[in-house]
Amino acid sequence: MTPASGPEDHDDPVEEVAANWLTLRSEGLSSSQRREFERWRQADPRHAAAVARLEAACDLLEKMPRVRADLQPVITFPAPVRPTDRNAGRPGRSWRNAAAAAAAVIITLVALRPWRPISPTSQSHATSAGGYERVVLGDGSVVELNASTEVRVVLAADERRVSLLSGEAHFTVKPDPGRVFVVEAAGVSVRAVGTAFNVLLGSGAVEVLVTEGKVAVVDRPAATTSPPPPAGSSPGESAQRGFSAFLEAHERARIPAPMVADAAPAKGTAVIEKVTPEAVRRALSWQERRLVFAETPLRDVATEFNRRNRIQILLGDDRIGTRPVGGAFAADNVEGFLRLLESSGRIALERRDENTVVLRAKD
Repeated sequence: MTPASGPEDHDDPVEEVAANWLTLRSEGLSSSQRREFERWRQADPRHAAAVARLEAACDLLEKMPRVRADLQPVITFPAPVRPTDRNAGRPGRSWRNAAAAAAAVIITLVALRPWRPISPTSQSHATSAGGYERVVLGDGSVVELNASTEVRVVLAADERRVSLLSGEAHFTVKPDPGRVFVVEAAGVSVRAVGTAFNVLLGSGAVEVLVTEGKVAVVDRPAATTSPPPPAGSSPGESAQRGFSAFLEAHERARIPAPMVADAAPAKGTAVIEKVTPEAVRRALSWQERRLVFAETPLRDVATEFNRRNRIQILLGDDRIGTRPVGGAFAADNVEGFLRLLESSGRIALERRDENTVVLRAKD
């Protein structure tokens, strides 16, 4: 027969009967009791729903010890009272206690979970020539902006998105599996959850350098035309525009980007390469306000100084653009760099105005 519920201070008599049945089942049901329990559960959808609610609540309660150590303040859980204890005359009390404790835990978890904005928030950040800025985003991620850089950041409940409009930025992403972190630059999309990487919107191309973890890089205009290669693809691997790939720490991708208007785009292949720790340090030397070059073409050196200084260096002679430059220079000491070039005896300086210097090869 159905377990008697009796007069109780419980608001739901169906749940009371369900709790009684589950308590009896935990102690062991006979064959006839199992059949009667099934008949009662199937007799009304409300009966089955009450059983499912109690089972789910107590299953959650059993799982809570694995996560409660991460919660502050500490949550304690009352032990369910068995029928043989002081409530032996009310066999459903153990399941009701467990369900009540689980409900309290759920409420506490909701109260303690990190706040997320219901509607997206948008911010813009920009640096001038020679500038630098370190920005801590609302989610705890850090963005470092190189000189002449502009970004727009949108934080939403399900996504974190940054548009790199110009320049170069390094991203240290706070892990949040529920909100992917996406950086877009000239049609190239870089996706990460918790990692660190650098994005440079350069002359006709986007460069992505991973310093920690792993990212997915997708050339959005034709991203569906080529599936991503396996993780850990071999160095030097290349593909036509529209490629997608996974990059790991100390890997760099250079993706032609026709949307970049400051120079003619590179030839139409995207290249992935391994880079040494020393090369990574050189690439990120701007964070230390230094420029470090090792056999770097003069045209690229001039570009780096130009992005950081009011004084602009122009190459008036194509022959000198490929000349290699090595050494470490203060990013804001463009005059010192120019004096060094002039003292070499191979390059002449022409000052057109106070902010423009033209370099030419000496005959």
